[in-house]
Amino acid sequence: MTLKNHPLLITFEGGEGAGKSTLIEHLLARFEKLNYQVMKTREPGGTLLGEQVRNLLLHQDKYPIGSISEILLFLTSRSQQIQEVIKPHLDKGYVVLCDRYNDSTIAYQGIARGVGQRLTQELCTLACNYLEPDLTFVLDLDPKVGLNRTQKMEKEWDRLESLDLTFHEKVRGAYLKLAKEKPNRIVLIDASLPAQAVIEQCWQAIEKRLLVRT
Repeated sequence: MTLKNHPLLITFEGGEGAGKSTLIEHLLARFEKLNYQVMKTREPGGTLLGEQVRNLLLHQDKYPIGSISEILLFLTSRSQQIQEVIKPHLDKGYVVLCDRYNDSTIAYQGIARGVGQRLTQELCTLACNYLEPDLTFVLDLDPKVGLNRTQKMEKEWDRLESLDLTFHEKVRGAYLKLAKEKPNRIVLIDASLPAQAVIEQCWQAIEKRLLVRT
């Protein structure tokens, strides 16, 4: 059986409880069924260093992390993962499915935290050595619904999930702004739809990209 060689970086964005992880699992299975070389990863994380940074960013409350420090920590994880994981797999012809990427940093830290969209974009570009996704899905959902979904998962909330509703509403607004600014890359998906409808909408957009690359 010959595996299909088709390098593609697809990123998944959205607020808390939007369903990114579930969507990625379904799309991963579909790619595998069609014999594509495919792998999944997440941000922050994906490498030994990245997972340590993830724990520091999301699961400690012993000391404060400043807004710029927070951005630089996220980008430390991302830069390392690009070097160790993402770029090597793309070079081998893999489809890479990444749970969060630069748009998260711009939405959460650049816009919602108030650091500044332009500055954050410049830092992201530098850290990622200009590696942009081929396709990005933003799963749009009312933050109240998303946080309620997260609460039902019966897991301990991380630092960002625990922030107030106003912050999460700012994050949603930031994603909607980015989707308007970059319509050629970002596909906005209504995450309140049934899971299968979300999967099919995303797959249709992926098929268009695959056809363009063929």
